[in-house]
Amino acid sequence: MKNAKWIVLAITVLLAGFALFEINNLSNRIRQSEEEKVKLWANAISQKAQLVTSSEEFFSKVALDEHRKMQMYTNILRSFDRMDMGADADFSLDYVRYIVDSCETAIIITDRDSIITVPSELAGQKLEGSLLAEFSHNMPFHYRIWGMPMTLYYKESRVYTEMRNVLNGFNKSFLSEITNNSVAVPVLVVDSLQGEVLGWGNLSQREFSTPEKLSNKLCEMEDENDPIEFRLPNGQRAYLFYESTPLIKALQWVPLLYLFVFVVLMLITFRLLQTARSMEENRIWVGMAKETAHQLGTPISSLLAWTQYLEGKTFDASYAAELNKDIQRLETITHRFSKIGSKPELQPANVCATIQEAINYLQTRSSRKVKFVTNYPSDDIIVPLNSYLFQWVIENICKNAIDAMDGKGTFTVIVSSDSHYVYVDLADTGKGMSPSIQKKIFDSGFTTKQRGWGLGLSLAKRIIVNYHKGRIFVKYSVEGQGTVFRIVLHK
Repeated sequence: MKNAKWIVLAITVLLAGFALFEINNLSNRIRQSEEEKVKLWANAISQKAQLVTSSEEFFSKVALDEHRKMQMYTNILRSFDRMDMGADADFSLDYVRYIVDSCETAIIITDRDSIITVPSELAGQKLEGSLLAEFSHNMPFHYRIWGMPMTLYYKESRVYTEMRNVLNGFNKSFLSEITNNSVAVPVLVVDSLQGEVLGWGNLSQREFSTPEKLSNKLCEMEDENDPIEFRLPNGQRAYLFYESTPLIKALQWVPLLYLFVFVVLMLITFRLLQTARSMEENRIWVGMAKETAHQLGTPISSLLAWTQYLEGKTFDASYAAELNKDIQRLETITHRFSKIGSKPELQPANVCATIQEAINYLQTRSSRKVKFVTNYPSDDIIVPLNSYLFQWVIENICKNAIDAMDGKGTFTVIVSSDSHYVYVDLADTGKGMSPSIQKKIFDSGFTTKQRGWGLGLSLAKRIIVNYHKGRIFVKYSVEGQGTVFRIVLHK
């Protein structure tokens, strides 16, 4: 029973360890998957940031190209200042109009009084108000035609404006994608000085509500991942700080949480085993007390009977001998119980004589319907024994046999040996035992009797196995035919 408990405990530990390994493995795989998602997201953000920077550089080049183109147009227009106003004047004006019309960039040309001369649909109007503001984003070009001062205003081309709008929309979506990402990555976007928060996502504002908290949060994020540098649409340099998702952080604690639960369960299991062991020990001690009373009951009852029998009669020497037997029996019982719990001394003894002494005592105090049969070898068999305890084993098995035979049958003792072992077979013609009972017959507390305590055979096994280093087991048992117990001792 004790070994079974430890086996169950060992199996529980192995299963718990295997479950811990699997849970840790699973959490690691999920964490790795989440980390891969975060890396892919960070890589995509980095590439988009580079795209934003490249787009800004592209539009800067386009703007510079348009400026150079306007410079070229202005130089062409200046060339007319060196022409004579004659027969080719109309041709020259037509040529100017052709240059202006072929230009995709919106242009307005005014005279010294800011009166629009080109384009023709606005000719005669004065450049002022919202129209002036619209064409004043770029520096105007000043030149002369035939001595008349002129000014050329221009704004972005239609294609450039459309591309700029697309880029602005992309930039807005880029910043929105950073702060509200689908993989729930906590992010902070700060300026180049890392003192101003430009955007955040999957974070509580309380975490960076003060400059000190912001600095601590950025350091915490930087320890986990390197920040990503990029430029905003307005050309401002910014940094993207990010950290692991809440799921990754939670998964890091799963193995520890499971280990804590496992330790608590192990402590509870250990405590339950201690409690079960304590209850078993209490049951054994109660049973020992009952067994003591049972062992003492027979000689004490006999002494009381002799006392009543001898009242008013003359004393006879045979009476003294019988009384002496019961007194010796009490002394034997005292010796037996004094040996329990300590290591008894083993002395060379004759097995057959020791068994016969126990049989003689039981035979005179058992029903006459029980027949005792012994079969001993002709030579003495000397083995290391504690006679008091070994006789107790024989008596326990014999009493159980008498109970199994209902006080009527044959109890047989056969002793044999070989070069190494001595075999003691104890047989009865009683009720026998089923295989399920045979497995539990030596367990402490197990009994088939209504008033039994289940300690007789348990103590017998302890005496043979622990004290004499031998073996005791059910050699044969069939229901309705009887039982044979075998004791094996080393020579």
